[in-house]
Amino acid sequence: MTDPTLFQRDGSVLRVIWNRPDRLNSLTTETLTLTAEAIEEAGKDESIRVVVLLGAGRAFSAGADLAGDGPGTGTIDAAGRLTLAVRQIPKPVLAAVNGPAVGVGCSLALAADLVVARESAYFLLAFAHVGLMPDGGASALVPAAIGRARASRMAMLAERVPAPLAAEWGLISHVVPDDVFETEVRRLVAQLAEGPTAAFAETKRALGAYSLGQLETALVIEREGQSRLFRTADFAEGLTAFREKRRPDFSGK
Repeated sequence: MTDPTLFQRDGSVLRVIWNRPDRLNSLTTETLTLTAEAIEEAGKDESIRVVVLLGAGRAFSAGADLAGDGPGTGTIDAAGRLTLAVRQIPKPVLAAVNGPAVGVGCSLALAADLVVARESAYFLLAFAHVGLMPDGGASALVPAAIGRARASRMAMLAERVPAPLAAEWGLISHVVPDDVFETEVRRLVAQLAEGPTAAFAETKRALGAYSLGQLETALVIEREGQSRLFRTADFAEGLTAFREKRRPDFSGK
């Protein structure tokens, strides 16, 4: 059986690879928890100087796995833990977005310090399509990057934001042609791994304190709101419509 999450150590670099390409790297509670644990441990390991988040195949991540009963509060908690791990590790985290970054996959990409994306990639807060609200800290991460109006557009209209537009808005740090994506990722990783790790840590702490001071509050509000939404008729309809590959017919209840 293929391991759904790979942890590869290369000198001072830890690569975390979500490895469910047949499911577009949809994320289970277990995967989110294992990833959070790995990043938390990396924060204590002085020999690790940079962490890279990647998705196998043609997607970064399609978001939470909607199989079975769909996500629950355990998934929300695991996603929140991972977002905090990415933000609190005293080392730079780079998200290498090779394809769609959707739902909580989008949230987690945006939690990274640097986000480099292929031109063909896109970012999508798809939660509204299944009657849910953004989670994984997106309620703080997105408006901190692009402002409330554009964040509302992404969250409520669930529109795809192509990588070039995401870079123009300031949602991500880098967008590169598909054919040089891997080269650019290697260049950035090498620069971070060879850089002043302690200075990066203090820079990250200061930037986070100024721009993401309400992240933990947002995670609490997201958990409360999502817990209520899990019990709505609209979520049940959204989940059914997703599985039947049709447009949902929301009742507002």
